[in-house]
Amino acid sequence: MSAAIAKPELSKARWVQLVLGVIAMMAISSPQYVWTLFVKSFQTTTGATLPAIQITFSLLIVLQTFFSPLQGWLIDRFGPKLLIALGAVLSGLGWVLSAQITSLMGLYATYGLFCGIGTSLVYVGIVGLMVRWFPEKRGFATGMVAAGYGFGAILTTFPISGMLATSSYQQTLMTFGIILGLVGFLAALGLRDPNPGETASAAAIKVTTSVKDYGPKEMLKTPIFWLMFIMMTMMSTGGLMVISQFANFTKDFGVANVVVWGFAALPLALTIDRITNGLTRPFFGYLSDRIGRENTMALAFIFEGLAIAAMVASRDNPVAFVLLSGVVFFGWGEIFSLFPSTLTDTFGTKNATTNYGFLYMAQGIGSVLGGPVAAQLHDSTGSWMPVFGIIIAMDILTGLLALFVLKPWRAQWFGHAPAVAPIAAPAE
Repeated sequence: MSAAIAKPELSKARWVQLVLGVIAMMAISSPQYVWTLFVKSFQTTTGATLPAIQITFSLLIVLQTFFSPLQGWLIDRFGPKLLIALGAVLSGLGWVLSAQITSLMGLYATYGLFCGIGTSLVYVGIVGLMVRWFPEKRGFATGMVAAGYGFGAILTTFPISGMLATSSYQQTLMTFGIILGLVGFLAALGLRDPNPGETASAAAIKVTTSVKDYGPKEMLKTPIFWLMFIMMTMMSTGGLMVISQFANFTKDFGVANVVVWGFAALPLALTIDRITNGLTRPFFGYLSDRIGRENTMALAFIFEGLAIAAMVASRDNPVAFVLLSGVVFFGWGEIFSLFPSTLTDTFGTKNATTNYGFLYMAQGIGSVLGGPVAAQLHDSTGSWMPVFGIIIAMDILTGLLALFVLKPWRAQWFGHAPAVAPIAAPAE
């Protein structure tokens, strides 16, 4: 009788954790995904150049990523609740404080520092939590919380854009900083680690998964980790370039203020992009649970490169440009479900949050390459075409690496390391 009762209680507990994780992720997504709406205002206030302003975005991502191993270790050691709650508060505080600044250094110290550290605590903590709660659905679960990060800005893009049109950017930052910080804080208070027996057994896992837990020192000595690090860096570079420079290149292409279906093209495209950027994460995560991680990576990454090429080719057609920008984000956002799932499959769950913290540092390098470096390349050449050409090539190369290098390397790894379940899902 008790066993019959335990199963629905288990199911309810982990789905509650998933919902709370999605809410917390939604609350910390705006500093990254609506950054582009504040760039011109910050330029005007500080008098700084575009590359100098974009360093703030890079600083946000660098701090969000380079401190993540330490933050992951703290969360693994002390639990998720209080540290994730602290992260949500710091993220909201970053917006409130950046509303007061008048200098470039002030912008770096508020928007960059507070939002970077805050979002990192929340993001890494929740991803590490979900791979523990859903060992047999890792791709889907990490995809869902990562979708929260992508979807969160859907709820804020038009309200923020509308408030910017009727009020100051300072008031906008303060209002939304307080609201989002509070929402994230309250959601974090319900998070916890799973208790023994609350997660699925190894028999339910359909992708190859290590039963040995590897610590960061062991992981960092393996070629597989560094290959994944390079791959995530290349994919992050392209996606973060599009996110951070979107308002700038749409204006340069003459698309930003064109009316499409009754809306200005820029906020409409940003809203569509957030939808597709959210949908792609559970979609490709679920797909990877079924057909394998590397097969899904190859499909998604090559698709992303082709989508960017199509978007750039349609820059003279506002409707096509807006729609294809959504396709671009559908081909990019899945990196946040595929990479943590693959990493945890390979190196185990015990140190999952800390281990992912090291891989997540690739996002920081991508922010530098996609932010100020891409802006500098544009300024030096006077065109966005060299920038787009490079990221298209990197996307396609990463897809090929997944299929022809990572896949055989991981197959060899599992031949020498303890593992459970076959590579492919059994026929049903």
